[in-house]
Amino acid sequence: MASTPKRACDACHRRKKKGPKGSRAKVISELRLREGQKKAEDRRQDSTNNYASPTSSLSSPVPSGLLTHDLIDGCMDFYFTHMYPTMPIMHNEQLWRLVAEMDTSVEAYCLVASFCAFVLIQPGIEFKAPQAIKTLAASSSNASLGKTLLDEALRRRKGYDFIEKPSINAVITSFFLFGCCFGLDKHNTAWFHLREATTLAQILGMQDEKAYAEGSYVETACMRRLFWLLFVTERAYALQKHRPLTLHATINLPCVAEDPSKPIAGFLHLVNLFRPFDDTFIGLWNKSRTDCSTLWLAHLQKQLRQALPAVLDSTETQAADLRTTQHWLRTMVWQLSITNGYLTSTSPDSSMTFGYPIEIAKDLVAVTSQLSWQSMEVHGVGLIEKLFDVACTLIDVISYVPLESQNFSVGPQDYLNHLIHLISTLRGGESRYLPLLVTKIRDTLPPHMAASVTQPMVPIKVEHNSPEATPFSSLYQHDSSENQSSAASSPYSTPPFLHYYPPL
Repeated sequence: MASTPKRACDACHRRKKKGPKGSRAKVISELRLREGQKKAEDRRQDSTNNYASPTSSLSSPVPSGLLTHDLIDGCMDFYFTHMYPTMPIMHNEQLWRLVAEMDTSVEAYCLVASFCAFVLIQPGIEFKAPQAIKTLAASSSNASLGKTLLDEALRRRKGYDFIEKPSINAVITSFFLFGCCFGLDKHNTAWFHLREATTLAQILGMQDEKAYAEGSYVETACMRRLFWLLFVTERAYALQKHRPLTLHATINLPCVAEDPSKPIAGFLHLVNLFRPFDDTFIGLWNKSRTDCSTLWLAHLQKQLRQALPAVLDSTETQAADLRTTQHWLRTMVWQLSITNGYLTSTSPDSSMTFGYPIEIAKDLVAVTSQLSWQSMEVHGVGLIEKLFDVACTLIDVISYVPLESQNFSVGPQDYLNHLIHLISTLRGGESRYLPLLVTKIRDTLPPHMAASVTQPMVPIKVEHNSPEATPFSSLYQHDSSENQSSAASSPYSTPPFLHYYPPL
């Protein structure tokens, strides 16, 4: 006898009903519709106004005598005269607009404060400024004032949420905070703010070419350069501090023609120098992967040798940094090659031999021996760090590569002496890097050789058949009608910061 299915009791039947009914359902549907419309509107506004700043009023007025208009004007003059080709991420009108908004916008205030702090922390900076700045400088060093402004920017930045709704100005502020901390030798904090800048950039979609389809021509151009500045900075820091990468070459390069009054050709050359240093290389560098080969490393060395044209469309100062960076990167690739055991003494490719750093040093000396002192001094500690790395590698090579069998008219010890001379005479090198270099020489080289390379000497000139050996004025193009000194258009060092010292 078939059993009759049991009907659910009224209580169970009610529990099986899904979703609200009646007027309550209409209310929920209306709320969801409004929420969706609000999100769409927010996305539309974000895509068309990435530079927008929060307009919450400052809790207290700008500190008297600290962030004055004279100081801001002096910092802006220095930036656009000496630093713009290094980091062409802002324009004059944009900065003055932010200055006008400082009393009503926390974000504008923080960006201007961090910008001035970054400029002031650069060692050796001198202002062509009115008496107000000179009086301020008399009571406090530039670096001390910069540190005060840095602390002020960090304190004020806590007053608004720049993470949930970031803007391009927030990315620039984080970059300047990174630059300040790097200049103050606070590298953990510097790395934090650099990663903060790249994260905000990714939240804004700066890694997507579609992000540059809307907005004013000037602002999207600056935003594109900002992405590539972060791209280069991150790679330079990854090499020096063994950090990972977050940004990749996913958008188009800036166009030189977009800013004909301030050429950025040197900036583009620097980007191209660092483009081969991708996740594969940095993974090998940081020992998180091991899948490289002799062929791959040799190809990378070839790319670096050919990365720059024989004649650079740049000033002497830009060319000095680019050529030095090129040879420093060649040294970094060689270090990776020897670390992974891919070098031999018999390879037909000199870049895959133990003695290759001697060739790199020879090329570097050929360049620097023909450069003016000011064109190198302008880059400060960033350029000195590169010279130091090349010199340390050369010391290691001299210690284990037999040199007696080679016939040198000007040899490795002469190149080392030249690099020591540069490091000891460029401002900032003698106090920080020279003692380390002398210690390495005494710990690594035989006593008689160590004594010979630590004696005072004059720089040498190297002549050989390479582009670096020609008169250096023919290796770069400079329009004298710009009415600027060689220091006026410097690309950044690695990490990319300009350290300016006025000629003595």
